[in-house]
Amino acid sequence: MSEQVPPIPESEPRTLWSEISGGIAAATAYQRRFDELAAKVDIHGEAAFVESLVSPPARILDAGCGTGRVATQLTTLGYHCVGVDVDADMLAVAQDRDPATVWVRQDLSRLHLRTQAFDVAVLAGNVVPLLAPGTLAQTMERVAAHVQPGGLVVAGFGLDAAHLPPRIPVTGLDAYDRACTVAGLSFLRRYRSWAKETWRPDAGYAVSIHRLND
Repeated sequence: MSEQVPPIPESEPRTLWSEISGGIAAATAYQRRFDELAAKVDIHGEAAFVESLVSPPARILDAGCGTGRVATQLTTLGYHCVGVDVDADMLAVAQDRDPATVWVRQDLSRLHLRTQAFDVAVLAGNVVPLLAPGTLAQTMERVAAHVQPGGLVVAGFGLDAAHLPPRIPVTGLDAYDRACTVAGLSFLRRYRSWAKETWRPDAGYAVSIHRLND
């Protein structure tokens, strides 16, 4: 399975991630940190969360996949995954580690895949606050366009400086929920971690589930 993807044009929005990314060396180091962490703790909370929502071989879109930690784990569990990211270096690491998963380089605000029938789209790892400024509504619209009616969009991201990279502004839940509503997504529930801890308004992190309207 493959996706024919045109090159990203120079006019593509510059994401906040691009302001803090550091090329292939940084991408490799990023993955190495998770590899070292995996030897000590379970690093697959996001994949386990998705597994609690749908069973394999459901189709999963890992939107903003980075080096592929979530998508690779889901592929291993028997899901059909496509990982999408704008960072070519992060994707190079993902492809080298996991040739079984489909990897696509695109900006999420202009997402256009041949496959548009995912059961779940997941945006993990602070994808939402790292989008290009002003592209949240467009991004959620493009993500929702690739989810089948009744399918789910799950996003987890930090709500304060302690849970975000340095100098990255907070994306408020009100703004995120409005963007989802405009994209035809209805709010279902919210947690304060991928372990499904009960939501609290003072939480510094949120995991939100929205459903695409039929």
